[in-house]
Amino acid sequence: MNLANKITIVRILMIPLFMLALQKYPAWLADQSSFFTFLNQYGLYIGISLFVIASVTDKLDGYVARKYNQITNFGKLMDPLADKLLVSAALIMMVQNDMIPSWIAIVIIGREVMVSGLRILAAAKGLALAADKHGKIKLVMQVVAITAVLLDNFPFAFLTKLPIDLYIMLFAVAITIYSGYKYMKNNYLQLQLDQ
Repeated sequence: MNLANKITIVRILMIPLFMLALQKYPAWLADQSSFFTFLNQYGLYIGISLFVIASVTDKLDGYVARKYNQITNFGKLMDPLADKLLVSAALIMMVQNDMIPSWIAIVIIGREVMVSGLRILAAAKGLALAADKHGKIKLVMQVVAITAVLLDNFPFAFLTKLPIDLYIMLFAVAITIYSGYKYMKNNYLQLQLDQ
């Protein structure tokens, strides 16, 4: 297994650690274990760090794959899957912790499911649908928005009472919807789904 694929696997393995860090543990469990007490106190900071590191590895594995000619079918499949798993896990944990409303997670995850379904249909027809620039911008905005919400409007809270983190998240939702629309529109004719 090459270095680029190993980086992708590390990103996927960071997801359960991220979820473990963001989980809120009941008092009875925290009272019995200093580990869970520690996670209740510092888990958010650990989770933010893991999310940012995992997000950065997305660029790193792609760079390594291109620079050292390590592009593989495994990487083509697992890299976008790792992105979807990371973003979905973050959204689900944020809904669970009342950081965002559930409709935001449903819209973003729903878009990812639709695009993945389109790619499966394409693969069944022997076609490979590449990600477009809108999808890449969408991922960057999702990562920025998730990080802003996890940081609980820091450092914006020092400057204004406006929920800038929520505005960034709403912008990410709008970009997600738009990129999904563009992706479906651009690939609909190629797949000839109505035939």
